Amino acid sequence: MASANARITLRELIYKKLLRLGPGYSNVESTAAVVQMSIEGVEQLEIYFGKYLPQFFYSMLAPITLFIFISFISLKAALVFIVCVPLIPLSIIAIMKIAKRILKAYWKNYSNLGGRFLENLQGLTTLKVFNLDEEKHEQMNNEAERFRRITMKVLSMQLNSINIMDFIAFGGAALGTIVALNQFRNGQLLAGDLLIIILLSSEFFIPLRLLGSYFHIAMNGMTASDRIFELLDSEEKEKNTKEITNELDDVSIEFEDVTFSYDGKRRVLNNINLEVNKGQLVAIVGESGSGKSTIASLILNSYSSTSGKIKVNDINIENISSDDLYKKISLVSTNSYIFNGTILDNLLMGNRNAKDEEIDDALKKSRLDEFINSLKDGVNTNVGEGGNSLSGGQKQRLSLARAILADREMIIFDEATSNIDVESEEAIWKAIYELAVNKTILVISHRLANVTKADSIYVMKNGYLVEHGNHEELLNLKGEYLNMINKQNELENIRKGC
Repeated sequence: MASANARITLRELIYKKLLRLGPGYSNVESTAAVVQMSIEGVEQLEIYFGKYLPQFFYSMLAPITLFIFISFISLKAALVFIVCVPLIPLSIIAIMKIAKRILKAYWKNYSNLGGRFLENLQGLTTLKVFNLDEEKHEQMNNEAERFRRITMKVLSMQLNSINIMDFIAFGGAALGTIVALNQFRNGQLLAGDLLIIILLSSEFFIPLRLLGSYFHIAMNGMTASDRIFELLDSEEKEKNTKEITNELDDVSIEFEDVTFSYDGKRRVLNNINLEVNKGQLVAIVGESGSGKSTIASLILNSYSSTSGKIKVNDINIENISSDDLYKKISLVSTNSYIFNGTILDNLLMGNRNAKDEEIDDALKKSRLDEFINSLKDGVNTNVGEGGNSLSGGQKQRLSLARAILADREMIIFDEATSNIDVESEEAIWKAIYELAVNKTILVISHRLANVTKADSIYVMKNGYLVEHGNHEELLNLKGEYLNMINKQNELENIRKGC
């Protein structure tokens, strides 16, 4: 029971750490490695604490107790036994240096294999479409072969160390028995005493021999623990936060000369100054890779700016806890995740206490009500893993309905209408403009035709904010915004002509 609770606690610690790290956790460990250490790594660690350590203490006490007992019968035999005992721990220490290096390589290869498998599984359709499945299959085989070789090294190391410990254990027992037999032959021992020594000779070394067996499993757990505690000890953003939920009413955002880099080398954002005032519909536009979505990540405090300040209601965002921030801001993005379960399960993630009327209203506002009504089980329909039984547009509208139910004061739409059908795109944009009547809305989009009614539009290019104004003001500037509109109009005309 105690070990089960320890496993649960450790997994909770890992999960909470990942929440605190946010999307940046992948800079510390890959997703596959996190999954492996959370499942198998924790199990291996439980063996270390649940079996190896108790056996370690027993292995220290048992030989001493037997030495005292046998010394009353034959001090010479007892001394031979006790002298051989330290050889097993010494062999374990010697093997440990080799084992740590091999097992570190083992876990690295294990994580690489798991990561490769997960990546290929997630991209299976793409691999089939581009006829790359054979190439990836070959790469997978190479990873598997590397893992097989390191596994054989681990097994070879374990077998050799067991042979060494067996030699010491059986050799020590044999030497002690020979000494006792010699004393019996010289008349220094009775037959009964000799029998006791012979029977106890194996017991003298069995605890240490068992410790050696557990040692290999324990070393695997210790190697896993190094990675687990490396994750748990990884650096987090330092914050001087306090409870300021009430101060975040009527959310407004301000960027003051903000610069940001993911890797500390290449700047993604350069000296950005922008404002999102209460009740406004603000749009950030630009080509792919211009830094639009990075701004959304900074507002949600997923990363810290390299320089400059980000303020929420004139409070430095570094002094606001993520929990307080998420109570006020929702996100609907192209990557919004739909969980395995029913439509209702996903909706209630926005508001666990939502009433039927509120759910119906959210479905109507997101233009999902007609689709739901056409389903046999309605909101109790299972959507499958990742919402795979829904179309892209339906998933986005479900994400929108969930955000509406959450009823945050500000909603960020990060490319929420990318890669979906025209009907869903129009439905979502109608909902966005309706929500803008009562909420603060930040829209990140590369399609300019949808943001012409925004109160304020910021134009991004190569990480720089190059223009700012409303639609008419930006047209009059005859700069980047107008160039983007002309390009998109040309593409639209080509599409219509096809």
